[in-house]
Amino acid sequence: MTRKKICWDEIGVSAELSLFSQPESIEEIHCILHVDPRDDEFAGQLSRLNAGQQLLASLPELSGSQAVFKRYFLSDSTNQRPLMEEENDCSVSYIQQSPLDGSRVALWTYFVKGAEVRTEGGMTVVSHNGYRHFWKMGMQEHSGDSEQQTRRLLERYEEDLRQYGATLADNCIRTWFFVRDVDSHYAGMVKARRENFIAEGLTEKTHYIASTGIGGSPSDTRALIQLGTYAMTGFEPSQQRYLYAPTHLNPTYEYGVTFERGTCMEYGDRAHVLISGTASINNKGEVMYVGDIKKQADRMCENVEKLLEEGGASYADVMQIVVYLRDIADYKCVKQLFDTRFPDIPTVITLAPVCRPTWLIEMECIAIVPKQNDKYRNF
Repeated sequence: MTRKKICWDEIGVSAELSLFSQPESIEEIHCILHVDPRDDEFAGQLSRLNAGQQLLASLPELSGSQAVFKRYFLSDSTNQRPLMEEENDCSVSYIQQSPLDGSRVALWTYFVKGAEVRTEGGMTVVSHNGYRHFWKMGMQEHSGDSEQQTRRLLERYEEDLRQYGATLADNCIRTWFFVRDVDSHYAGMVKARRENFIAEGLTEKTHYIASTGIGGSPSDTRALIQLGTYAMTGFEPSQQRYLYAPTHLNPTYEYGVTFERGTCMEYGDRAHVLISGTASINNKGEVMYVGDIKKQADRMCENVEKLLEEGGASYADVMQIVVYLRDIADYKCVKQLFDTRFPDIPTVITLAPVCRPTWLIEMECIAIVPKQNDKYRNF
């Protein structure tokens, strides 16, 4: 893996890149674009971000690549989203999780090079070597409470999967649930997800799905939940395994939620390790270090490290990190910690309350590990 940072000072935009390549195989690139605030209104920052995307596309490292998904982190999604042009070349989500570097917008993009990429109906399909990868972001409903909206979102998504010969239970690898006013609406989402999973045959005795459930406001003020998803077809069940880190974390069903701590997907030439939203928790399900942001951040990083290790990875393999904070006042401390511990990993730190009020911080990440495994086809 190669990491690099590029600063375009003339437009006040920087790009943090992680690039994974193997000889004669698919290349994967994760990029986070940051905008220097410069006291601009949103339109000015967006214009500079778009200029940064054009410069990014001109880099030799990106030549021949295609975007698979984009996630825009916005400071005021309701007012900002109408100012943004429609994008149809990949799956895109817009969520109010304000970047805490003082800017109004940041962008995470995932690219691949060497695979067939097409987008239809908001679903981006990446096809190569007998695998099909399905990314669909930004799904919303407009009526009902959080339980009703979650139920309909999952039912709609299951119908989408059926069109590709896939099911939620067998093929969904990762989900993101962004919850407006998470302290009020998270419980409804959890209830609907649990009931849907039971109906689909997902229980603590089978498996769940790696996930992040976090505060975030969709641009449509009627939407209480926004759903993002990643699924696959063409893999053998033995290629996928779930991560638990039992010395540090407990099974999520013990406190009433239904997701996996992480998932490792093995290929012939690499493994993907997808870490769910992870906070400062112990293996009894208890919040650790209530009220202490530094100790919570340290424990969170330790928990993620143990999950990565179980997946055969380390922080050296991490392609990107998203950090969620409840309190903007904790940004300086957390930024210093991440700059010290992970100076080269593309990272965005956002304002997004975690699902338990006493959790001050949460993070998620994706790692890619080089492999030589003759049991499975290459990515």
